[in-house]
Amino acid sequence: MPAAEVDITDELVQGLLAAQHPDLADLPLSLVAFGWDNAIFRLGDDLCVRLPRRELAAELVRHEQRWLPSLAPRLPLPIPAPLRIGAAADGYPWAWSVCPWFDGEVAADSALASPQREARRLGEFAAALHRPGPTDVPHSAFFRGAPIDVLTPRVDENLAVLGFDRADEVDRRWRELLDAAPWGGPPLWIHGDLHTANLLVASGAISAVIDFGDITAADPAVDLAIAWMLFGPTERAVFRDAASGGPFPVDDDMWCRAEAWALHFGILYLLNSADNPRFTRMGAALLANVLDGL
Repeated sequence: MPAAEVDITDELVQGLLAAQHPDLADLPLSLVAFGWDNAIFRLGDDLCVRLPRRELAAELVRHEQRWLPSLAPRLPLPIPAPLRIGAAADGYPWAWSVCPWFDGEVAADSALASPQREARRLGEFAAALHRPGPTDVPHSAFFRGAPIDVLTPRVDENLAVLGFDRADEVDRRWRELLDAAPWGGPPLWIHGDLHTANLLVASGAISAVIDFGDITAADPAVDLAIAWMLFGPTERAVFRDAASGGPFPVDDDMWCRAEAWALHFGILYLLNSADNPRFTRMGAALLANVLDGL
């Protein structure tokens, strides 16, 4: 995990609230997470404060502030659209947000009560999200919008660094998936980082989709890689059917590109998991699911 570039304390957050949103300043405040990019404080019962902990993440928070309020009303699952926006002050250098608080644990650590039902619900979310984005949508071609063949040098390099004991199988499957036709439609809104640590589960059901910092417009296959992270083969088919409910059905080429993105993400999770056992589990399970058809 990257080191924090600013010291974010309870006292700092309370001071920011008191100066900029004084009606919220007396609510109970408690740190709940120091994530890869952001510190999260619960604020009262229904709110949280989300503050970037490094400069790179500051731009991602601005993306959420700009776009999530307009996307949230048309999506069938809750997302953390900011309710209030804070400005740099008191030695804190970036914009920050007050967002709704969603109950639940991350899906990477939780069981689904009805996987087929949740596959349908998440597929419907994907279908609702994957619509053409405006011309000024943030772009991330290198990380999230590239055709899969452009990713091949990164996949090869990352596999070599990782030293994965099934690297030959990954390489073989990657080369097979490269036969998929590239995305030929318009750039569609995508979450960009849709994995099981960015889904919340409460009482066995998906309660929210969180962390939209990588939101962009690109090939929707990027998001569909979640099918190999969260579901088995039967539920995966349900998810694919539901994700086809929008104006851009999931054809065989898109599904192959999604599987390729799943391989790419699995490698990345393992490469970046030295201090994060959750990501070790996520990466190992994801690669096994793809390679073994699980």
